[in-house]
Amino acid sequence: MWSLPLFLLLAPVARAVTLYNIEGAVPTTVSGVTPTYTGFIAFDPATLTPPALPTPAPTNAFNIAIHAAPPAGLSIKQNGSFFGFSIEFSLLTQILGTNSSILQVPFLNLMANIRDRCGAVHIRVGGNTQEYSTLVDSLPDGEILSKSISAVNNPTLTPEILFTEEIIYMMANISALVNVYWFMGVPFNDTANWRLGIIEKGDAILGDYLVGIQAGNEPDLYAKHGHRPVDYTPQDYSDDFGLLVKAIAADPLITKPNQLIGPSLSGSWTPESVWNTGFATTYADDLSALAMERYPTDNCQARYGASDPNTTYHDPAVEFVTYMTHQAAINLLKTYTNSTAYAQSINKPFLMFETNTASCGGFTGISDAFAASLWALDYSFQLAYSNFSVAMFHTSGQNVSYNPFTPPPGSQSYYHQWTVSPIYYAALVAAEFFGMSNVTQITDFFGADPNMLHTPAYAAYENGNFVRLALFNYMDDPTGNSDYTATVSVGGSQTGEGPVTPASVQVKYLLAPSVASKSNITWANQTFGNYYESDGRLQGTEYTETVQCDTNANTCQIKVPAPGFAMVFFSDTALSESDDNGAAQQTFATTVQTQTINTVTFAPDTLATSNGGRDRASYRGSTSPQSGAARMVPGAVAVLAAAMGALFLVGRAL
Repeated sequence: MWSLPLFLLLAPVARAVTLYNIEGAVPTTVSGVTPTYTGFIAFDPATLTPPALPTPAPTNAFNIAIHAAPPAGLSIKQNGSFFGFSIEFSLLTQILGTNSSILQVPFLNLMANIRDRCGAVHIRVGGNTQEYSTLVDSLPDGEILSKSISAVNNPTLTPEILFTEEIIYMMANISALVNVYWFMGVPFNDTANWRLGIIEKGDAILGDYLVGIQAGNEPDLYAKHGHRPVDYTPQDYSDDFGLLVKAIAADPLITKPNQLIGPSLSGSWTPESVWNTGFATTYADDLSALAMERYPTDNCQARYGASDPNTTYHDPAVEFVTYMTHQAAINLLKTYTNSTAYAQSINKPFLMFETNTASCGGFTGISDAFAASLWALDYSFQLAYSNFSVAMFHTSGQNVSYNPFTPPPGSQSYYHQWTVSPIYYAALVAAEFFGMSNVTQITDFFGADPNMLHTPAYAAYENGNFVRLALFNYMDDPTGNSDYTATVSVGGSQTGEGPVTPASVQVKYLLAPSVASKSNITWANQTFGNYYESDGRLQGTEYTETVQCDTNANTCQIKVPAPGFAMVFFSDTALSESDDNGAAQQTFATTVQTQTINTVTFAPDTLATSNGGRDRASYRGSTSPQSGAARMVPGAVAVLAAAMGALFLVGRAL
């Protein structure tokens, strides 16, 4: 048992709270939506009318003949943590915690949910604000992050960010508790004066939990945003990258030079335009991965106005139907077919570093509705099938629609909890689909078959065995007439294999009343509640349906409601992965209130499992050197929590 110095056990748990500088609510009016809402966009209850049913109506009964052994054309082997998150750098103290000592427990619970289903979580911290970030020794009043627009001169009004190393210690303590692996970004706005402190401290504090450094965030938009000359080219970016490589090589405090990630294009340049410069081969020893960022469309004119002649208004009521088809994911990824093959040829992972439903915050009524759950699941599976290695869905402030999860405004946390949105449900389901093995390979069963675009399906294989089937129904039909039944067989005459359909299968459903629904979303009968109702833990009793199969006919009949998603588990082992092989899941109870005492407490029954379970013995955490405890493990956290009744990690006193 780790012992703690007495002065640590006597440390006070009450801390003053930094109230976040949250921008005011932006009025939002959506075409086809009533009533008009004028609060924060992230909590807008307005809904859209669901798209009409397709004509002619797709068949509501069809066969799926699955190969028992892996067929040709499977994806590369995927990690369970394929579906990750991207968090705007300026929002870290709102989402992660106040400092390394006081963490946001709803966030910990949300990450623990993912970790318990697939082993780990990937998170990128960055975005536009990383380009204007500077690591400093300290900030006034004990702050660890501050942002200011007053000193900024750029068209997008990206704020200047000042932060201390306490941000990175906070990330390390989160990793120690819930096995998060981080991507960060080095500022790329001043190539004459590289600010490498974030890499130096990231390496030293996070260690192996830092898995990559982004070099340039959407450089193909630099000229448009006034960050580079108007004639800035892919070759110019490659040259700038080379300057960074030289600066890193000259920095004795950076010990892992081969962790850079690029080019992270938005889509204005083609990937090939960068590959043709020799970028990936010239810097092969410096690159850990190649990456892109891509949104299917944008909502920029609605967000920022029509003054920019390069923007186009996209009506959410018109756009809605484009998300409710498998073709959306296929079309979005055609651009990268050559690039994923190229990445494999040079032995580099290919990452989707930032994505979501639409840039500039998404669409109210789509990005925050059940439609986004189905779309994000289909899109993430298509990314995996297309041989990307990670996909990170972006989250921003309270005036966007696409967040996977959103804390309440600082002044409301006394009486409001977090809001968990449809994109997060997709992440939870994806974690179960990819599972714990880290060798999952998937196939898009129907592909671009025009008759199956509203009812796509994916099959997952592990270690040479078929294990799970994913079934989608994009149609919205409360009558039940568009529900379908898939007759599934494993092996058999259609595959040229012996029949091996099991006697029964287990099925979990992701459901909501409508694709337009923003509430009553459930996964296996559990939910995170509606707006302001979640502490990050699932509510309700989990229900997994057992479906009896006909072994004589070698078939199982699986029904999928309209709308809905079904995950079918074809072995007890495949199902057991979704609950960490039956281990008790680690969760945290919370009493965080930003207007009173800011504490994070364990429920007594969680202390017994807070230092147990999969891989937790190897977790590492960090605290500031000044605290007198340079490294920390979960055992120390559990002891301290037991003594103080709060999750109060050892860290710098603020």
